[in-house]
Amino acid sequence: MNEDEIINITQDALFLTLQIGAPVMIIGLIVGVIIALFQALTQIQEMTLSFVPKIIAIFFSIALLFPTFAQLMVGFTEVIADRIINIG
Repeated sequence: MNEDEIINITQDALFLTLQIGAPVMIIGLIVGVIIALFQALTQIQEMTLSFVPKIIAIFFSIALLFPTFAQLMVGFTEVIADRIINIG
């Protein structure tokens, strides 16, 4: 295995991390902005009001997107396995 293959594997792993993490983080960001806007409009400054809806939204987004995440990870694992087999 040479340096180019290691760099390609690392790039693929980082891109996979972004593909899996970005949708969940974007959903959390959107819910956080909506909650912050609600708090600013109503002047309710309850700490749990900002955390609980974000946690629930992130949980449901992970549950909803889990099959897609699993397919991405299986595909990446198959590519890595094929590269390992081709080396030997």
